[in-house]
This record gives sequence, structure tokens and C-alpha cells, in this order.
Amino acid sequence: MRVVIVDDDQLVALSLKTILEANEEISVVGTGNDGTAAIDLYERKRPDILLMDIQMKPMSGLAAAEQILKTDRDAKILFLTTFSDDEYIVKALDLGAKGYILKQDFEGILPALQAVQRGQSVFGGEIVSRIPVLMQSKSEFDYAFYDIGEKEREIIALVGKGKSNREIADELFLSEGTVRNYISTILEKLSLRDRTQLAVFYLTKVC
Repeated sequence: MRVVIVDDDQLVALSLKTILEANEEISVVGTGNDGTAAIDLYERKRPDILLMDIQMKPMSGLAAAEQILKTDRDAKILFLTTFSDDEYIVKALDLGAKGYILKQDFEGILPALQAVQRGQSVFGGEIVSRIPVLMQSKSEFDYAFYDIGEKEREIIALVGKGKSNREIADELFLSEGTVRNYISTILEKLSLRDRTQLAVFYLTKVC
């Protein structure tokens, strides 16, 4: 797994590099200290995952992610930050980032990278606890307008709660292939790009 690390604290970036490379499956191919460096490193190194802080100057991680994802919609960006602000969480995921974990959740960084590499979206434990707050005061979404059926609604909710295709299949007594087909249909109906955007849709638009 080839990883680029970008953090405005150079000591943090280098420390993460040392720690992650203690695992034989990870190679840190570059480190940087702001959003501009993140864009440059991503273009030159094309890492499997970009592990990046959010609050950086002169360019933030969010601004960098927006530019990167405009040119490469398949970029895997995992935000690592000390801030659990609701606005940051929603913005990061709305852009298409694959996850948002807190630096305090240090032991979860490696499993988070592995999950993102497998194509999953990742939320740190404290981030998951914010979901009820993000869901407050939402008006009821008009599923009928988009021809979204009951089974599709169940799948949307489970994706929004971070369930994998296998977990959804087990819970709804379906095959993984059927779940994948459902998700593809849902994405097409809602004009969404991937399951990360579907999770954001659930968190921000559904009661």
C-alpha cells in the first residue's frame, strides 16, 4: 500500500511515516505540510491513499481534496485531524473523501487505511457518535419522487451507517451481488457517484 502523508506539523508527518512503515505492507512515498504540497505529491506519486490533515495553511486539506477529486474521482483520501466539527465531517464526505478519523484514535489509523484500501468508507468512533447530531432537524426526504422502494431505503440506511456489502447482505438475507446491484441502481436514481456520497446523502438529507 503506497501512502502519502500531509500534515502541517512536520514532526507529526514524519512520526506517522516511521510508525506506518513499521508495517511491511505500507510504503510512505511522500510527506508534505499543506494542501498545495498534497496536490503536487498526489499528481507525482499517485498513492493508493492520501492521509491528510484538514486545517492547514495556506491551503487547507479540504481545498486540496476538492481539486484532487475533480481530476481523479477515484482518489482515496482519508482525513486525519484533531477536529470533529460537524461542518468539516459533512464537507469532507460530500467532496468524496473515503473517511474522517481523529488523531486521538491513533490505534485506528492502520485499520482505517486497510479498510479504505479495500474500498470501504471509514468513520472514527467519535465521528460515528456525531451522526445523530448530523441527522437532527432533517425534513423527510421524498423517496417516491426518485422511485426509491422500501428495500432500497433499507440499503441506503445501512450504507449510511457504514455497513459493508457483506454485512448488508447478511442483515437483509440477500446475496452480495444483489446488494451491489441495488446500490448501483440507487446511485443512478439519485445521480450520486459512489457509496461515500450515498452515505453523505443519508446523513444530510434523510430523517
